[in-house]
Amino acid sequence: MAERSYTVPIEAGQIAQFRRAVGELEAVAEPGAIAPPTFLMAADLFDPEYTRRPRDGQSWPAAANQGSGAGDRRSGAGFHAEQTFTFHRHPRAGDVLTATVRPGRRWEKEGRRGGRLVFTETVTDFADQNGEPVASASFVSVATARKPEQ
Repeated sequence: MAERSYTVPIEAGQIAQFRRAVGELEAVAEPGAIAPPTFLMAADLFDPEYTRRPRDGQSWPAAANQGSGAGDRRSGAGFHAEQTFTFHRHPRAGDVLTATVRPGRRWEKEGRRGGRLVFTETVTDFADQNGEPVASASFVSVATARKPEQ
């Protein structure tokens, strides 16, 4: 995976919709509103290379039985193992963030049922319109690879 960047506009209406989706039923669109801590999970939808981004005329991609795309060559199912955020400040309505995605760590572990587990970390750094750091996100996915039948 090569490093890449994309733009994430933070809009008051998006923040209000996100807040309602997580149970804040009284949320309204306010200029300068602070985005909830998990709001940046939705930033992937602005990434043109995001494999699970909905696309017109295409079926929903990356079903569990199609592999995770985390280097498993479709040899087994993959899953999301961990997500962490480090905030320098919270994003606010009106910010235009630049998300820079880069590969993180990669490691393997032998599974208990005889298969190999491949852990792949992706790191996304978010900077505001002034180039100041806003947050960093670490996403760890796991791909399973079964040993060939003997």
